[in-house]
Amino acid sequence: MKVIVAHGGQNPADAGAFSEEERTIPHAEGRDILVKIQASAVNPVDTKVFERMPADAARILGWDACGIVEAVGPKGTKFKPGDRVYYAGDLTRDGSNAEYQLVDERLVGPAPVSLAVAQAASLPLTTLTAWEGLFDRLGFAAAEGANAGMTLLVIGGAGGVGSMIIQLARWAGMTVIATAGRPDSAQWCRDLGASAVIGRDNLAERLTAEGISSVDAIYCTTHLEEHWQAMSQVIAPQGRICMIDDPDAALDIRVFKQKSVRLCWEFMYTRSMFKTADMDRQGMILETVSRLIDAGRVRTTLAKTIEGLSAESVQAAHLQQRTGKMVGKQVIVF
Repeated sequence: MKVIVAHGGQNPADAGAFSEEERTIPHAEGRDILVKIQASAVNPVDTKVFERMPADAARILGWDACGIVEAVGPKGTKFKPGDRVYYAGDLTRDGSNAEYQLVDERLVGPAPVSLAVAQAASLPLTTLTAWEGLFDRLGFAAAEGANAGMTLLVIGGAGGVGSMIIQLARWAGMTVIATAGRPDSAQWCRDLGASAVIGRDNLAERLTAEGISSVDAIYCTTHLEEHWQAMSQVIAPQGRICMIDDPDAALDIRVFKQKSVRLCWEFMYTRSMFKTADMDRQGMILETVSRLIDAGRVRTTLAKTIEGLSAESVQAAHLQQRTGKMVGKQVIVF
């Protein structure tokens, strides 16, 4: 099978940063399923992993896929050969920049029947990050309209994760305010269901201009240090904040003490990395969102399609991801 290997210690623009190799198709054991991949999406985690790879390291990256089940391990019960599935997988294993991939069935959901493979592949990682952050970490009720009257500020609304947060929060009844830096990204957020879109600076002033004095919750997807003090100003007393961004330096948590703010992290790979007892919840979340998509409640966030699995296509996707100007998701179709 063809795989695209990333080589550490290089700039992603270098000629040798990515290479194509032929490897043996792996065999499904235990609860693994073997998936023939049809499309693979690119996320910030791909570029972060690449940047942190030592000079002698080589890895198959890619943790978002849609494809067809080719084989099922002897302990597998959820899927059968021929099923179309989508998943983000496991950060500690080989990724989806390959023609075939092994993945634990507990992390996998049936792909939405109403979507093409590229559209489906754009969803798993960001969907899981958004759902877990909103409902497992922040504690909102995961039901249609169940959180009416609650306000949520999404910092970084036009990115892949922000795009799914907006949609799922609106489905769950929240009033959503999103930050965006450009007119096209602001319109993207409105189209997804944001009631208001504000600039990325002076959050307190911009919210006040929208008639909003404070918000019940904040989901910060980017530039955590930049927004740390502002979040302490605009969060309501006893409010909640979820974060996914990696700060470059220590931050003073005491700014949230007087308001008794709940702070939590969301890392989508916690369940697979530590093989938690509730690891199968990720498959359940993907199945639930698949039904929401087919019912027209949530839509794909695909923004760009790249044709063909090759070292060149993976490299191009990495370089685009690193610009910081992505609206929605980009997907490589095999």
